[in-house]
Amino acid sequence: MSLYIAPRRRIAIFTDETGWHTRRLQRAFARRGFEGRCVDLEQGRFETGGAGHGLVIPGFGRELPLAAIVRGIAGGSLEQVTKRLGILHALRELGVPVYNDARAIERSVDKSMTSFLLQKAGVASPPAWAVEDEAQARRILMREASAGRSLVLKPMFGSQGKGLMRVGMVEGVSVPLPELKRYGGLAYLQRFVPQAQVPGFDWRVLVVGGRAVAAMKRVSEHWVHNVAQGARCTPCALDLGLANLAERAAAALDMDYAGVDLVPDPAAAAGAQVIEVNGVAAWRGLQKVTAFDIAQALVDDLLQRRLGVLHVHEATTLTG
Repeated sequence: MSLYIAPRRRIAIFTDETGWHTRRLQRAFARRGFEGRCVDLEQGRFETGGAGHGLVIPGFGRELPLAAIVRGIAGGSLEQVTKRLGILHALRELGVPVYNDARAIERSVDKSMTSFLLQKAGVASPPAWAVEDEAQARRILMREASAGRSLVLKPMFGSQGKGLMRVGMVEGVSVPLPELKRYGGLAYLQRFVPQAQVPGFDWRVLVVGGRAVAAMKRVSEHWVHNVAQGARCTPCALDLGLANLAERAAAALDMDYAGVDLVPDPAAAAGAQVIEVNGVAAWRGLQKVTAFDIAQALVDDLLQRRLGVLHVHEATTLTG
Protein backbone atom coordinates (compact mmCIF):
# COMPACT_ATOMS: atom_id res chain seq x y z
CA MET A 1 0.00 0.00 0.00
CA SER A 2 1.29 3.45 -0.86
CA LEU A 3 -0.06 6.82 0.26
CA TYR A 4 0.07 9.95 -1.85
CA ILE A 5 -0.81 13.39 -0.46
CA ALA A 6 -0.69 16.45 -2.71
CA PRO A 7 2.27 18.68 -1.74
CA ARG A 8 1.24 21.46 0.64
CA ARG A 9 2.30 25.00 -0.07
CA ARG A 10 2.03 27.61 2.64
CA ILE A 11 -0.16 30.69 2.38
CA ALA A 12 -0.38 33.32 5.12
CA ILE A 13 -3.78 34.17 6.54
CA PHE A 14 -3.21 37.54 8.18
CA THR A 15 -5.59 37.91 11.10
CA ASP A 16 -5.74 39.47 14.53
CA GLU A 17 -7.99 36.68 15.81
CA THR A 18 -8.56 33.08 14.85
CA GLY A 19 -12.02 31.55 14.75
CA TRP A 20 -14.86 30.75 12.38
CA HIS A 21 -13.52 32.70 9.38
CA THR A 22 -9.95 31.43 9.61
CA ARG A 23 -11.09 27.82 10.06
CA ARG A 24 -13.20 28.09 6.90
CA LEU A 25 -10.28 29.51 4.96
CA GLN A 26 -7.88 26.84 6.21
CA ARG A 27 -10.29 24.08 5.21
CA ALA A 28 -10.77 25.67 1.80
CA PHE A 29 -6.99 25.84 1.24
CA ALA A 30 -6.57 22.25 2.43
CA ARG A 31 -9.12 21.04 -0.12
CA ARG A 32 -6.85 22.44 -2.82
CA GLY A 33 -3.64 21.00 -1.40
CA PHE A 34 -2.38 24.19 0.29
CA GLU A 35 -1.73 25.06 3.90
CA GLY A 36 -3.15 28.26 5.34
CA ARG A 37 -1.14 29.53 8.31
CA CYS A 38 -2.63 32.19 10.58
CA VAL A 39 -0.29 35.11 11.27
CA ASP A 40 -0.87 38.30 13.25
CA LEU A 41 0.68 41.28 11.45
CA GLU A 42 1.51 42.64 14.89
CA GLN A 43 4.12 39.87 15.18
CA GLY A 44 5.62 40.43 11.74
CA ARG A 45 8.68 42.62 11.49
CA PHE A 46 11.15 44.30 9.19
CA GLU A 47 14.74 43.09 9.55
CA THR A 48 17.12 44.67 7.09
CA GLY A 49 20.89 44.74 6.87
CA GLY A 50 21.46 41.04 6.29
CA ALA A 51 21.43 38.87 3.20
CA GLY A 52 17.72 38.12 3.40
CA HIS A 53 14.70 39.83 1.90
CA GLY A 54 14.15 42.10 4.93
CA LEU A 55 10.95 40.62 6.37
CA VAL A 56 10.21 38.13 9.11
CA ILE A 57 6.78 36.49 8.92
CA PRO A 58 6.17 34.26 11.97
CA GLY A 59 5.59 30.63 11.02
CA PHE A 60 7.53 30.95 7.76
CA GLY A 61 11.10 31.10 9.04
CA ARG A 62 13.24 33.05 6.60
CA GLU A 63 11.00 32.11 3.70
CA LEU A 64 8.13 34.10 2.26
CA PRO A 65 4.59 32.79 1.98
CA LEU A 66 3.50 31.78 -1.49
CA ALA A 67 0.65 34.30 -1.12
CA ALA A 68 -1.32 36.01 1.62
CA ILE A 69 -4.97 36.70 2.30
CA VAL A 70 -5.89 39.49 4.71
CA ARG A 71 -8.62 38.51 7.15
CA GLY A 72 -8.02 41.10 9.85
CA ILE A 73 -5.63 43.83 10.98
CA ALA A 74 -5.63 44.81 14.65
CA GLY A 75 -6.14 48.42 15.56
CA GLY A 76 -3.32 50.36 17.17
CA SER A 77 -1.42 53.61 17.08
CA LEU A 78 -0.78 55.31 13.76
CA GLU A 79 2.79 54.02 13.94
CA GLN A 80 1.71 50.43 14.60
CA VAL A 81 -0.90 50.34 11.85
CA THR A 82 1.56 51.94 9.43
CA LYS A 83 4.08 49.18 10.15
CA ARG A 84 1.46 46.45 9.67
CA LEU A 85 0.32 47.88 6.37
CA GLY A 86 3.97 48.36 5.49
CA ILE A 87 4.50 44.60 5.70
CA LEU A 88 1.68 44.11 3.19
CA HIS A 89 3.24 46.73 0.92
CA ALA A 90 6.63 45.03 1.26
CA LEU A 91 5.24 41.62 0.35
CA ARG A 92 3.80 43.09 -2.81
CA GLU A 93 7.19 44.65 -3.63
CA LEU A 94 8.74 41.19 -3.17
CA GLY A 95 6.31 39.65 -5.64
CA VAL A 96 4.02 37.94 -3.11
CA PRO A 97 0.33 38.28 -4.08
CA VAL A 98 -1.65 39.84 -1.22
CA TYR A 99 -5.44 39.46 -1.32
CA ASN A 100 -6.60 42.33 -0.76
CA ASP A 101 -3.35 44.24 -0.90
CA ALA A 102 -2.48 47.21 1.30
CA ARG A 103 -3.50 49.80 -1.30
CA ALA A 104 -7.00 48.38 -1.62
CA ILE A 105 -7.40 48.12 2.16
CA GLU A 106 -6.24 51.72 2.62
CA ARG A 107 -8.75 52.93 0.02
CA SER A 108 -11.65 51.13 1.67
CA VAL A 109 -10.74 51.94 5.28
CA ASP A 110 -10.52 55.65 4.44
CA LYS A 111 -14.20 56.50 3.91
CA SER A 112 -13.40 59.85 2.29
CA MET A 113 -11.22 58.15 -0.33
CA THR A 114 -13.92 55.55 -0.90
CA SER A 115 -16.46 58.32 -1.58
CA PHE A 116 -14.01 60.11 -3.88
CA LEU A 117 -13.21 56.99 -5.92
CA LEU A 118 -16.86 55.99 -6.23
CA GLN A 119 -17.74 59.43 -7.58
CA LYS A 120 -14.74 59.38 -9.93
CA ALA A 121 -15.95 56.06 -11.35
CA GLY A 122 -19.53 57.27 -11.69
CA VAL A 123 -20.86 54.82 -9.09
CA ALA A 124 -24.05 56.00 -7.37
CA SER A 125 -23.17 56.98 -3.81
CA PRO A 126 -24.56 59.59 -1.39
CA PRO A 127 -22.78 62.98 -1.35
CA ALA A 128 -20.12 63.10 1.33
CA TRP A 129 -17.83 65.65 2.97
CA ALA A 130 -14.60 65.21 4.96
CA VAL A 131 -13.46 68.38 6.74
CA GLU A 132 -11.29 69.26 9.71
CA ASP A 133 -12.68 72.75 10.21
CA GLU A 134 -15.55 72.43 12.70
CA ALA A 135 -17.13 75.72 11.62
CA GLN A 136 -17.12 74.58 8.03
CA ALA A 137 -18.68 71.26 9.05
CA ARG A 138 -21.46 73.15 10.85
CA ARG A 139 -22.13 75.25 7.77
CA ILE A 140 -22.48 72.11 5.67
CA LEU A 141 -24.82 70.67 8.26
CA MET A 142 -26.95 73.83 8.38
CA ARG A 143 -27.26 73.89 4.60
CA GLU A 144 -28.37 70.26 4.48
CA ALA A 145 -30.73 70.65 7.43
CA SER A 146 -32.37 73.70 5.85
CA ALA A 147 -33.28 71.42 2.93
CA GLY A 148 -34.83 68.95 5.39
CA ARG A 149 -31.99 66.44 5.13
CA SER A 150 -29.90 64.64 7.72
CA LEU A 151 -26.30 63.50 7.51
CA VAL A 152 -24.56 60.48 8.97
CA LEU A 153 -21.45 61.36 10.96
CA LYS A 154 -19.05 58.43 10.75
CA PRO A 155 -15.65 57.71 12.27
CA MET A 156 -13.19 57.85 9.37
CA PHE A 157 -11.77 54.42 10.20
CA GLY A 158 -14.84 52.87 11.86
CA SER A 159 -16.43 49.51 11.13
CA GLN A 160 -19.42 47.33 12.12
CA GLY A 161 -21.67 50.38 12.45
CA LYS A 162 -19.89 51.64 15.57
CA GLY A 163 -19.93 55.34 16.37
CA LEU A 164 -22.47 56.33 13.70
CA MET A 165 -24.65 59.35 14.45
CA ARG A 166 -27.37 61.12 12.48
CA VAL A 167 -27.17 64.90 12.59
CA GLY A 168 -29.09 67.68 10.91
CA MET A 169 -32.87 67.37 10.48
CA VAL A 170 -33.67 63.98 12.06
CA GLU A 171 -37.36 63.02 12.22
CA GLY A 172 -38.30 66.70 12.31
CA VAL A 173 -35.83 67.53 15.09
CA SER A 174 -32.61 69.50 14.56
CA VAL A 175 -29.66 67.49 15.87
CA PRO A 176 -26.41 69.51 16.15
CA LEU A 177 -22.92 68.37 15.31
CA PRO A 178 -21.08 67.02 18.39
CA GLU A 179 -17.54 68.03 19.28
CA LEU A 180 -15.23 66.55 16.68
CA LYS A 181 -12.61 65.61 19.28
CA ARG A 182 -14.25 62.20 19.71
CA TYR A 183 -14.05 61.73 15.93
CA GLY A 184 -10.35 62.42 15.71
CA GLY A 185 -10.89 66.08 14.88
CA LEU A 186 -12.44 65.17 11.53
CA ALA A 187 -16.02 65.27 10.29
CA TYR A 188 -16.80 62.64 7.66
CA LEU A 189 -20.41 63.33 6.77
CA GLN A 190 -22.49 61.29 4.33
CA ARG A 191 -25.99 62.29 3.25
CA PHE A 192 -28.57 59.97 4.82
CA VAL A 193 -30.77 58.06 2.38
CA PRO A 194 -34.26 57.76 3.94
CA GLN A 195 -35.95 54.38 4.10
CA ALA A 196 -39.45 53.98 2.68
CA GLN A 197 -40.49 51.45 5.32
CA VAL A 198 -39.86 50.24 8.84
CA PRO A 199 -38.16 47.91 9.44
CA GLY A 200 -35.75 49.12 6.80
CA PHE A 201 -32.93 47.24 5.15
CA ASP A 202 -29.77 47.49 3.14
CA TRP A 203 -27.98 44.98 0.94
CA ARG A 204 -24.59 43.37 1.45
CA VAL A 205 -23.23 42.08 -1.84
CA LEU A 206 -20.05 40.02 -1.95
CA VAL A 207 -17.82 40.59 -4.98
CA VAL A 208 -15.04 38.07 -5.64
CA GLY A 209 -12.60 38.50 -8.49
CA GLY A 210 -14.72 41.23 -10.06
CA ARG A 211 -17.95 39.22 -9.98
CA ALA A 212 -20.86 39.56 -7.56
CA VAL A 213 -21.41 36.07 -6.16
CA ALA A 214 -23.83 36.36 -3.22
CA ALA A 215 -26.11 38.86 -1.52
CA MET A 216 -28.33 39.30 1.51
CA LYS A 217 -30.62 41.86 3.04
CA ARG A 218 -29.79 43.20 6.48
CA VAL A 219 -33.08 44.12 8.12
CA SER A 220 -33.44 46.28 11.23
CA GLU A 221 -35.87 48.55 13.03
CA HIS A 222 -32.92 50.89 13.54
CA TRP A 223 -31.45 52.95 10.71
CA VAL A 224 -28.06 51.25 11.25
CA HIS A 225 -28.25 47.90 9.47
CA ASN A 226 -24.99 46.24 10.48
CA VAL A 227 -25.25 42.68 11.77
CA ALA A 228 -22.96 43.67 14.67
CA GLN A 229 -25.63 46.21 15.68
CA GLY A 230 -28.46 43.66 15.74
CA ALA A 231 -29.70 43.54 12.14
CA ARG A 232 -30.98 40.17 10.95
CA CYS A 233 -29.79 38.56 7.74
CA THR A 234 -32.33 37.40 5.17
CA PRO A 235 -31.80 35.70 1.79
CA CYS A 236 -31.82 37.95 -1.25
CA ALA A 237 -31.85 37.38 -5.00
CA LEU A 238 -28.85 38.92 -6.71
CA ASP A 239 -30.47 40.84 -9.56
CA LEU A 240 -28.46 42.20 -12.47
CA GLY A 241 -28.67 45.88 -11.47
CA LEU A 242 -27.55 45.26 -7.90
CA ALA A 243 -24.74 42.96 -9.04
CA ASN A 244 -23.50 45.48 -11.61
CA LEU A 245 -23.45 48.33 -9.10
CA ALA A 246 -21.52 46.27 -6.55
CA GLU A 247 -19.03 45.09 -9.16
CA ARG A 248 -18.40 48.65 -10.32
CA ALA A 249 -17.83 49.74 -6.71
CA ALA A 250 -15.27 46.97 -6.12
CA ALA A 251 -13.53 47.83 -9.40
CA ALA A 252 -13.38 51.53 -8.46
CA LEU A 253 -11.26 50.60 -5.43
CA ASP A 254 -9.32 47.90 -7.35
CA MET A 255 -10.22 45.15 -4.90
CA ASP A 256 -9.71 41.38 -5.15
CA TYR A 257 -12.82 40.88 -3.06
CA ALA A 258 -15.21 43.27 -1.36
CA GLY A 259 -18.30 43.40 0.79
CA VAL A 260 -20.33 46.19 -0.79
CA ASP A 261 -23.11 47.84 1.25
CA LEU A 262 -25.97 49.41 -0.68
CA VAL A 263 -29.16 51.19 0.37
CA PRO A 264 -32.38 51.23 -1.66
CA ASP A 265 -33.06 54.51 -3.40
CA PRO A 266 -35.88 54.66 -5.97
CA ALA A 267 -34.44 57.91 -7.32
CA ALA A 268 -31.13 56.28 -8.28
CA ALA A 269 -30.70 54.73 -11.75
CA ALA A 270 -30.08 51.24 -10.36
CA GLY A 271 -32.57 51.67 -7.50
CA ALA A 272 -29.74 51.75 -4.97
CA GLN A 273 -26.69 53.69 -3.81
CA VAL A 274 -23.38 52.37 -2.47
CA ILE A 275 -22.67 53.57 1.06
CA GLU A 276 -19.56 51.54 1.93
CA VAL A 277 -17.03 49.16 0.39
CA ASN A 278 -15.36 46.77 2.84
CA GLY A 279 -11.89 45.47 2.04
CA VAL A 280 -11.66 43.06 4.97
CA ALA A 281 -15.25 41.93 4.88
CA ALA A 282 -16.68 39.37 7.30
CA TRP A 283 -19.10 36.90 5.73
CA ARG A 284 -20.48 34.77 8.55
CA GLY A 285 -23.94 36.37 8.37
CA LEU A 286 -24.04 36.06 4.59
CA GLN A 287 -22.94 32.42 4.72
CA LYS A 288 -25.93 31.63 6.95
CA VAL A 289 -28.38 32.61 4.22
CA THR A 290 -26.66 31.22 1.14
CA ALA A 291 -25.55 27.76 0.07
CA PHE A 292 -22.66 29.33 -1.86
CA ASP A 293 -19.32 28.41 -0.25
CA ILE A 294 -17.79 31.83 0.29
CA ALA A 295 -14.44 30.76 1.75
CA GLN A 296 -13.90 28.33 -1.12
CA ALA A 297 -14.73 31.03 -3.67
CA LEU A 298 -12.16 33.39 -2.09
CA VAL A 299 -9.49 30.70 -2.00
CA ASP A 300 -10.16 29.53 -5.57
CA ASP A 301 -10.04 33.09 -6.91
CA LEU A 302 -6.73 33.71 -5.13
CA LEU A 303 -5.25 30.49 -6.50
CA GLN A 304 -6.52 30.93 -10.04
CA ARG A 305 -6.30 34.65 -10.67
CA ARG A 306 -3.39 35.71 -8.45
CA LEU A 307 -1.23 32.55 -8.45
CA GLY A 308 -2.09 31.20 -11.88
CA VAL A 309 -3.25 27.80 -10.66
CA LEU A 310 -5.33 27.03 -13.74
CA HIS A 311 -7.24 24.03 -12.45
CA VAL A 312 -8.20 23.94 -8.79
CA HIS A 313 -9.52 20.64 -7.54
CA GLU A 314 -9.93 18.64 -4.39
CA ALA A 315 -6.65 17.43 -2.90
CA THR A 316 -6.73 13.65 -3.27
CA THR A 317 -5.45 10.77 -1.19
CA LEU A 318 -4.63 7.73 -3.30
CA THR A 319 -4.03 4.25 -1.94
CA GLY A 320 -3.04 1.10 -3.74
